[in-house]
Amino acid sequence: MAKLFYKDKPIIGLDISSTGVKIMAVDTKRWLVLGYGSIDLDPIKIKESLEGDNTYLADNIKDLVGQKLVGNLSSNHVVIGVPTARSFSRTFTLPVSAEKNLKDAVDIEVDQYVPVPAETLYIDYEIIERNKTEITVLMSAISRIIVDNCVSAAEKAGLRAVLVEPRISAVGRLITITEDGHLPTIIVDIGPASTDIAILEDSSIRVTGGLAIGGNTFTLDIAKKLNITVENAHQLKVLNGLNAGPRQEKITNALEPSLERIIIEVRKVIRYYNERLNDKHKLEQLLVVGAGSNVPGIGEYFTNMLVMPARVASPWQKLDFGKLPEPAKQFRARYITVAGLASTKPGGIWK
Repeated sequence: MAKLFYKDKPIIGLDISSTGVKIMAVDTKRWLVLGYGSIDLDPIKIKESLEGDNTYLADNIKDLVGQKLVGNLSSNHVVIGVPTARSFSRTFTLPVSAEKNLKDAVDIEVDQYVPVPAETLYIDYEIIERNKTEITVLMSAISRIIVDNCVSAAEKAGLRAVLVEPRISAVGRLITITEDGHLPTIIVDIGPASTDIAILEDSSIRVTGGLAIGGNTFTLDIAKKLNITVENAHQLKVLNGLNAGPRQEKITNALEPSLERIIIEVRKVIRYYNERLNDKHKLEQLLVVGAGSNVPGIGEYFTNMLVMPARVASPWQKLDFGKLPEPAKQFRARYITVAGLASTKPGGIWK
């Protein structure tokens, strides 16, 4: 990517998920949040915006920037995070002798493992590790129409997109900075409607997985099992969760089927990493992030099921909101991805 007449400006994060949009500006020299905001949106209309040509997404980004900000934005240069489920990331190794034909090797990898035609994708790759005999390559592919529509929506709101990446990559960046992310780490990012799973090693996402279960699923599970309203189920989820108490058994029984499906997907990702990518590193920790991580006791549940240290990540000891009113504790987790996007160093884009 040529720099040409581009001038480095502070980077702000714009997180576009299947259920809403968040924005954040961070002064990374002081780790001070300068401005932030979020807006919940209709998942069906967002899907239509991502795949079609309506202005719903653009109109709401404009509304978020113009009407719903806490604090201020430091520039209009945005790193956009797009839904991880709309992207395909793989890490693979090649002999050093294959480096001169790296693009051809990436094309073969895409044809073999990505279930959509290559011409419908933006494909990028980088060498993330090398030794005397082989190189390790990280490949990422994202639907062209998703990227084009996200960039177009941001530009219609007066923002300039300088980088687009899967949301899980931004989570990995923030965890590397704040949570001993240099250790081989499993990330379980539980959003409202889906869960993304990734393995982070040496500051790079090595493999990803996911499934359509999220925090809203947990709420509906409790409501159905206990025959209560969705509002009461949400309260039980965030106040009691899996912690010991008079309703622990009923709540655990309600949540277990969905949690077990997440555990199965985590084990699949671990198995792929251990069999295909890893011959020297032991996975050290599991970190739960995202809006659906606000279930008391969920860290202990993962620890017990996977026999591995697990906890809910909390980067807020690093990020300082200064004089800005902080988001309520139960809503802070929803800002982890956008904080990771906002932590991108301008110079890093042009490596």
